[in-house]
Amino acid sequence: METLSYHCDDGVATLVLNRPQSKNALDATMTRELDELLVRITRDEALRCLVITGAGGAFCAGGDVRRMNQDGAQSPEQRRAHMRHAHRIVKALHALDRPVIAAVDGPAFGAGFSIALLADFILASDRARFCMAFGRIGLVPDYGSLYTLPRAVGLQRAREIMFSARDIGAQEAKELGIALEVIPHEDLMARAMAMARAIANASPTAIAMTKDALQGSLESSLDSVLELEAAAQATAFSSAYAKDAFSRFADKKPARFQWPQALRPD
Repeated sequence: METLSYHCDDGVATLVLNRPQSKNALDATMTRELDELLVRITRDEALRCLVITGAGGAFCAGGDVRRMNQDGAQSPEQRRAHMRHAHRIVKALHALDRPVIAAVDGPAFGAGFSIALLADFILASDRARFCMAFGRIGLVPDYGSLYTLPRAVGLQRAREIMFSARDIGAQEAKELGIALEVIPHEDLMARAMAMARAIANASPTAIAMTKDALQGSLESSLDSVLELEAAAQATAFSSAYAKDAFSRFADKKPARFQWPQALRPD
């Protein structure tokens, strides 16, 4: 791949946006490669957790504005087709039934911010910056952020962040609920990988069903969530992982899954 690097080891995968000369800005090649790679990732049954990060001290600067300027003559129909292609990436990340961690170092601007918001967890380095920069060039927030940002921070704050197109530092991102943690930049990937490896030891069945239920919970009634909960729990109880966990508990053996003390909030 020209614009991405990808590695999977013991169920933990690392996807690196790799156009450091442009702060990992999205161009047509990166969009195509992301789309194709996410198809592979979705089908990989050995995968337990995905970590997304960027090369060269940046997460993703958003769309490649120079390329956008060159494409300025596109018709509205061509632009809609381009956005539908981008939406394949949004839908694939949103629907992935394995946890996704965004390890954000440096700028996550525009579509880069939007991609980070598609993760289940955002870990921010102390030099991370977030910005819905679309308003600076007269565009509408895309890559699903009109859906994801209000769910992270609420409607009023989402309006302020999008309308102002202002920078948000790492600490403010944590206070707003965008980032889970702020970590020294030199420790960011070690922290993300430790978290991913911990998640990889959990029941993949339980994690997948919990993630699916949470995804729809904000649009569902209590009754429908309870029905989903009952069906999911019945499946989880019959899984090999749960049977082994109950056996270990009865035999007073160590559990396969325990959240490391080092990863617990201060």
